[in-house]
Amino acid sequence: MAIVRWQTESSPFSELERLRAEVERLFDDFGSESAPFLSRAYPAVNLSEDEENFYVRAELPGVKPENLDVTVVEGRLMIRGERKVTTEEEGTSYHRQEREGGIFRRVMALPEKVDPGRVSAGLRNGVLTVTLPKSQEAKPRRITVSAS
Repeated sequence: MAIVRWQTESSPFSELERLRAEVERLFDDFGSESAPFLSRAYPAVNLSEDEENFYVRAELPGVKPENLDVTVVEGRLMIRGERKVTTEEEGTSYHRQEREGGIFRRVMALPEKVDPGRVSAGLRNGVLTVTLPKSQEAKPRRITVSAS
C-alpha cells in the first residue's frame, strides 16, 4: 500500500516548500541526540558525580587495558585507544558485519576542576571507569552562618 501525501492546493512553490521541509526534517533526525542508533560518539559514556568525585564510565567491550590511553588536561578528559577485531579466515562471506574495530578518541569537558594527581582508571567487563577526585575548590563547603 502506497502512502500518498494529501495536498490541499497546488502552486509552483508548494512542491519546493515541501521538499525543503523534508530535507530539514532529515537533517534534524540525523543530528538528533535522542536517537542513540544514530549517535556517532564512541565510546558511549556516562558522567556522574558525588560529593568527592566525578565518575566517567565508558563502554569498551573487547578493548584491552594496554590499548587504552586516558589523560586529563586543562579540564578535559581524553580517552583514546584501539579496538582490535579479529578477522575471519580468508574466503568468509558475511551476511551482516556490524562489529567495528580501529582507533577511537573521545574528549569531554569536565564540569569542575579535578585533582589530576589522584585520577584513577579501571577496566572491568568491558566498562572503563575513570574516577576523578574533585579539587578542593570544586567540593561543596558548608558555610557557618553567624548571628550578628
